[in-house]
Amino acid sequence: MRTLRAWLRPGLIALHVLAVVGLVFCVTMGLWQLGVYDSRQDDERADQRDVPRVELAGLWGPDDAFEPRLVQRPITAEGTFASDADQFWVTDREQDGTRGAWLMAPFMTQSGSALLVVRGWAPQPGDAPPLPPGPVTIDASLQQGEGAGTPWNPDTRQIGSVRIPAMTNVLPYDLYSGFAIATGADAELTGGLQAAQPPDLSVSWTVGLKNLAYTLQWWVFGLFVVFMWWRMCTEQLTADDRELAGAR
Repeated sequence: MRTLRAWLRPGLIALHVLAVVGLVFCVTMGLWQLGVYDSRQDDERADQRDVPRVELAGLWGPDDAFEPRLVQRPITAEGTFASDADQFWVTDREQDGTRGAWLMAPFMTQSGSALLVVRGWAPQPGDAPPLPPGPVTIDASLQQGEGAGTPWNPDTRQIGSVRIPAMTNVLPYDLYSGFAIATGADAELTGGLQAAQPPDLSVSWTVGLKNLAYTLQWWVFGLFVVFMWWRMCTEQLTADDRELAGAR
């Protein structure tokens, strides 16, 4: 086994320096391309947020399926809230690092169907504040219905996820296939609850894929630099050892 002194022979110092420079360059370029990839992802999220607010009636109907284009779409809707007794809590909702619950209420739109609307967030379920009376206009963000969660509890009026099919068996209304999170700061609408935060927008990992590929490419180059450094050094050491053995 070669000693450290052998690896620090004057003839190898230049190879060590060249390898370090090459490796640092490749890693730095890979990190730069990774930063560009992250920026492309952030720009895509910003583009998805930067869409005009439109009337619900002209965008999506109560009998229409919830399409990907509707996710996080800002809308305005006119109608009236249903009975206070129809409100319910959706548990296991994290906000600012704290577990809590959403308070939801059926919102009767001009179509005659009900859109489930998140009024706000609370650290724990409790007494639901009264709903705004009469016709109201709400600003909200559309969301896709969720999958299975804690089953419906009729005693506490709580459920673990916004499952539209499950709620159709609980509420006496024709429900939209998605729901909405109120985004306005109307105190009467939130009823003293904290405004609920819509989930982070989902962006496909393929956005900026070229930059991600460049990142991997530069890091592969870095591995190649290490391989070539090892090979050239070992070949040089072997040649030196042979020359020393022949001189004896």
